[in-house]
Amino acid sequence: MPVMTLAGTDVDVDAEGFLTDASQWTEGVAAEIARAEGIDELTDRHWLVVQVMRREFADKGTGPAVRALGKISGVGIAELYQLFPKGPAKMAAKIAGIPKPRGCI
Repeated sequence: MPVMTLAGTDVDVDAEGFLTDASQWTEGVAAEIARAEGIDELTDRHWLVVQVMRREFADKGTGPAVRALGKISGVGIAELYQLFPKGPAKMAAKIAGIPKPRGCI
């Protein structure tokens, strides 16, 4: 299993760079993943979505797809795509330190 060093911590990741152990996540790890994905700074709106992803994963074992993410977070679909231009559910999950949601390619 690949290991990356993010925010001074070794974390286990899969072949696509998603954390394989959500308990290794920290806000510092999230910020480094975001920068690597082209997001220079996580705003309050980013953090809102990231926290929703983590909560949904804790409750259901997977992150929500884009449409559900919009409803649950209260962030509209268009804004989700502005915040996470490479695919909101996939990018937000990666930054949130959870596995890629089912159905994401």
